[in-house]
Amino acid sequence: MLTGRQYKESLNDGRKVYFDGRLVEDLSSEPALAVPLEAIAAGYDKFHSDAPDAVNPLTMAPRSAAELRERIPVIIEMDLLLNVTYQALMTLLVAAGRLADDNPEFVPRIKAYVEDARRKDIRITECITDAKGDRTLAPAKQHDPDAYVRVVERRPDGVVIRGAKLHITAAAFGHDLMVMPTKSMKPGEEDYAIACAVPVSSPGVHITNTTYHPRGVDPRDFPVSSKESMPDSMVIFDDVFVPTERVFLDGQTAHAAVFAHSLGLWERLGGVSFMINQADELVGLAHLIAEANGTARVSHVREKIDEMMIHATLLRAGLEAALTHAHATPDGFYYPDDMFTNVTKYHGAANFNAMVRHLHDIAGGAVVTAPSMADFDNPDLKPLLDKYMGTGPDVSGEYRTKLFHAIRDTTADALGGWHQVTNLQSGGGLFAQRLVTRKNYDIERARALALKAAGLSGA
Repeated sequence: MLTGRQYKESLNDGRKVYFDGRLVEDLSSEPALAVPLEAIAAGYDKFHSDAPDAVNPLTMAPRSAAELRERIPVIIEMDLLLNVTYQALMTLLVAAGRLADDNPEFVPRIKAYVEDARRKDIRITECITDAKGDRTLAPAKQHDPDAYVRVVERRPDGVVIRGAKLHITAAAFGHDLMVMPTKSMKPGEEDYAIACAVPVSSPGVHITNTTYHPRGVDPRDFPVSSKESMPDSMVIFDDVFVPTERVFLDGQTAHAAVFAHSLGLWERLGGVSFMINQADELVGLAHLIAEANGTARVSHVREKIDEMMIHATLLRAGLEAALTHAHATPDGFYYPDDMFTNVTKYHGAANFNAMVRHLHDIAGGAVVTAPSMADFDNPDLKPLLDKYMGTGPDVSGEYRTKLFHAIRDTTADALGGWHQVTNLQSGGGLFAQRLVTRKNYDIERARALALKAAGLSGA
């Protein structure tokens, strides 16, 4: 296993990482990249073992529903890149089980890669969403054939791929990029049915970065995003060679969606786990700011907090159902139930904005107009700010202002906007969750109940 220091050294591999249009040779030299770099390194140190045969226990697949359940609190606490690595490895194992009957040649490669990744203690990011070009056109009919990642050359020892993947969290900090088709493919789209693992340092890989990390501002005004941030990337594959042993699907259009469906399941499980914590945090912020404002007993405020509590509890109940009804792969690895995972993710994403609206309505306009924390450093201003931002002997102006900054940072600024979009889009948008629900819902039971109610069942 790697230490945090060894992890950081391993990134000095000639990778092409860009930030604000500049090639970045030292990730620690950019504050917006240094914060997530240190968080990932700390994750390495947290789980490090000197035992010669040690592997990170969080990369091991659950062998029972109970073990899957026990993993949830750990997922929430682990750094984001380790979480993404866990999702990538679980995706591969679930996909291997689904490929075993029709394409067994890929199964040994997948299992060998998973074992090698664990042994080397690498981090993996998931690359699924393509540039897509004109959404009305299929991949093979695009004006630019590279709108979807595709194979442009097949060699005896591997393939060459070209294209781009968007919205890739932490791509600059991983060792491998797990490339997979973004959707199902049809006959004639064989070149787009490609799944493979690409080292970040491969010639032809270019990674841009965008981030909600605050830059050039007082970190006290951004109490969350200044300490916890992770950039998202566009990953460009400019004729990148991938050796055969790292290719897990190549041209089998009938199974192109296997990886996306498997990944979607694990991403949504991670998303639901995070949403529960986030929902509880929103309830806590609403309760604290209502107390600080002196409105905690106002009926409409109490009702809004009640709704936020109900939302958080329903998310937790959905997660419990997904874990209780977990399924096993042929190899005995457990994964959460598709139906309950997707329905819960849908509920959380569809109602997130309403919960944030409740919080803003309870908190008031000072969410975006509160004085900066630097204003409290001014000896002339501080007593005045404490006087007018405070609401009584037990609620100082500084205390209440810190609550406003936490609310703004997490829900009304760059990080808040990131949450609004990613809660909706991560693991696929609402339509993707509706499709899975439609596929798994017991519609025949519902129809039978309706026919019985109408006296049309013959019973």
